[in-house]
Amino acid sequence: MYSRGGARSYAQVGLETGVNAATPEKLITMLFDGAHVAIARARHALEQKDVPARGAAIGKAVGIVSDGLKAVLDRERGGEVAANLYALYDYIERCLLTANLRGDRAKLDEADRLLGGIASAWKEMAAANAPASSTAAAPAGPGQTTPTIRVAS
Repeated sequence: MYSRGGARSYAQVGLETGVNAATPEKLITMLFDGAHVAIARARHALEQKDVPARGAAIGKAVGIVSDGLKAVLDRERGGEVAANLYALYDYIERCLLTANLRGDRAKLDEADRLLGGIASAWKEMAAANAPASSTAAAPAGPGQTTPTIRVAS
């Protein structure tokens, strides 16, 4: 009844609405989720021996890490935590590129595992800093630090 193009357009509108309404914390969560989905697609393409699909999916994951997760780090204000995350994201990008170049499932799995660990910690931190009645992040309490992010508008 409806074309796939129409369904994709509808999904894109929903995604854009979600992005526009999201807090910075939610946007970062969406990036982690997108990277996970892209890696899952790459894994499936690898199993199917579909090299173009594998390349496209890994390219999407690399873009999310490079242009999303790394780009929002404030390395000046984030100190050692931001510097370590930046280096880890660099390593994850290399894992993904190696996975694509060599068709290496283990490197895909490693990148996914590392991103999953960071995502889990991020979600816990965001939940711990969110006031009970709001989705906005609360300031860190004494002795606590929160990663500094900036989201371009």
